[in-house]
Amino acid sequence: MNGKTTGTNLDTVRRHNLATVLGMVHRGGPVARSALTLATGLNRSTIGALVAELVEQGLVLEREPETSNRVGRPSPVVAADGRVVALAVNPEIDAVTVGVVGLDAQVHRRVRYPTGHVPTAQEAAAIASAVIDGLRPDLASASRVVGIGVAVPGLVREDDGVVRLAPHLEWAEEPFAAELAAATGYPVLAANDAHLGANAERLFGAGKGAADLVYLNGGASGIGAGVIVGGAPLTGISGYAGELGHTLVNSGGVRCHCGAIGCLETEVSQRALLRVLGLESADPDELARALRVAVEAGAAEVTAEVDRQLGFLATALRNATNVFDPERIVLGGFLGALHELAPERLPELVAAQALAASAETLTITRAALGSDILLIGAAELAFTPLLASPAS
Repeated sequence: MNGKTTGTNLDTVRRHNLATVLGMVHRGGPVARSALTLATGLNRSTIGALVAELVEQGLVLEREPETSNRVGRPSPVVAADGRVVALAVNPEIDAVTVGVVGLDAQVHRRVRYPTGHVPTAQEAAAIASAVIDGLRPDLASASRVVGIGVAVPGLVREDDGVVRLAPHLEWAEEPFAAELAAATGYPVLAANDAHLGANAERLFGAGKGAADLVYLNGGASGIGAGVIVGGAPLTGISGYAGELGHTLVNSGGVRCHCGAIGCLETEVSQRALLRVLGLESADPDELARALRVAVEAGAAEVTAEVDRQLGFLATALRNATNVFDPERIVLGGFLGALHELAPERLPELVAAQALAASAETLTITRAALGSDILLIGAAELAFTPLLASPAS
């Protein structure tokens, strides 16, 4: 909104402008106050007043810029205050991960609690609550904890955080958000992990600047996807869109958890990679290192499995390319690790199968946020109410 708006309640305009400025600083990083003036169309005094109010609320910090050769007084730099934090939770089949993420989009702490078995929803909530209790000393230095965001590998009804179905976790109709809120005392919002990952990469990672992208996340609980169309998430009528992990890639394949035959996640899986590597478990970064070492050492079984999985992944990406015509496909988790082993291989396979017109401008890249992607995505969900209405 710019200063030309008329006929609107002044307090409503102020609240909207506060949200605009905070959102720009949060998503764009530290920015000169003069740049905010230019980007919003508001005058300098209005931006000064808005920034002063956000500083008073403890949401942004203002500092003098580094020395420059520009003539005149340099414009102060405005940055999101990293002491305002959100908690992020990601339950998986083999662990529950909890993070502390600042309003500056930096992950301050990351704790992965291995479970040794597939946790029930109640166990996952109890583990997350216990880990959060252990983080209280860290949280004591925070100026504000806005709440908890949860990235769930399954179908989540976003209005109340009920997990409708998480096949690998064997959860169905679980009110996980409510259980975690009761255990911790914090407000909790939950959504599908891949949708949150797509949003995180769009705002802060490899998808930045792309209005149309497809994000696929590969983890211990299978493969999920998030789709951004025209700069907005494609959610479907109930929020369940993007289940590319359950698209057909092998009609002669095995039965999936979902009941269908030959789904992508039955052919492309972290479990199969861990098996050929001789590992019980690994986070995405550890798995990527192990795969690279094995492939560079010429491990035949590992190389064969990587080639097999890349072939089926290319089929799924062909479908995504033909259906969504994205500018960019971003691969997270173990899918990103597969791609990085031979960055030219997957684009070649997809280009050979997809419609030429759709594939000619397509870029396939690894997610830039690494193991933090789902924590940042979940935290962004928790920050949503604050970003929408900082004056509240």
